[in-house]
Amino acid sequence: MAFATTRPRRKKRFFRRRRVCRFCADSNLKIDYKDGKTLRYFLTERGKIIPRRISDNCAKHQRQMTLAIKRARQMALLPYTITQSI
Repeated sequence: MAFATTRPRRKKRFFRRRRVCRFCADSNLKIDYKDGKTLRYFLTERGKIIPRRISDNCAKHQRQMTLAIKRARQMALLPYTITQSI
């Protein structure tokens, strides 16, 4: 029994949109520990800091964001964890 020769399959290339840091793109946006509304965007429901590969921040602004979140937690502007009610 002979196997039919088939053409080698080409890998489909998919276009991936290049992610741009929102703080690099818009110079009016500032990272401030007192701005809880902006900082909550970078936290999960459980209170964890969202990693850079998901949040689309560059390394410089991710470090600044992490520091601002930690300062806001220290000042009790953001929670360390979310309490769950059963």
